Amino acid sequence: MDFITSMKISASGLNVQRKRMDTIASNLANIETTRTPEGGPYRRKDVVVSSMPLGDDFAVSLNRELAGSVRQAVVAKIVEDQTEPILVFNPDHPDANEEGYVALPNINLMTEMVNMINATRSFEANVQAIEAAKSMALRAIDLGR
Repeated sequence: MDFITSMKISASGLNVQRKRMDTIASNLANIETTRTPEGGPYRRKDVVVSSMPLGDDFAVSLNRELAGSVRQAVVAKIVEDQTEPILVFNPDHPDANEEGYVALPNINLMTEMVNMINATRSFEANVQAIEAAKSMALRAIDLGR
């Protein structure tokens, strides 16, 4: 595997983790949203990650040699959590039902914060991998001089 390929793999990881952080930020921003354009409370979103082969000319040759084992991370889709909203008794709320309950998103602040820390650390690990590949490439250039 060459330096460019390792950087592409880490870059795909950066893209996935950035999308995870964006999705988590959206969940946190809407933790108390009771009304959406689709109707009902905001539904928690989660990123589904998949892998796919690298797709440039060099990758085609490399995949033939490595039997397709070099893959990159991609966001397959963003899914909405289908769990029921949390019902909270608040008869003064404008979105309260006839019994005085308001449907709030089923978003747990602690879970979202743990997911954010996880995504941040994964992002940082990919940055370090890119830095290591860059450093090795620079050393290889220096050796060639």
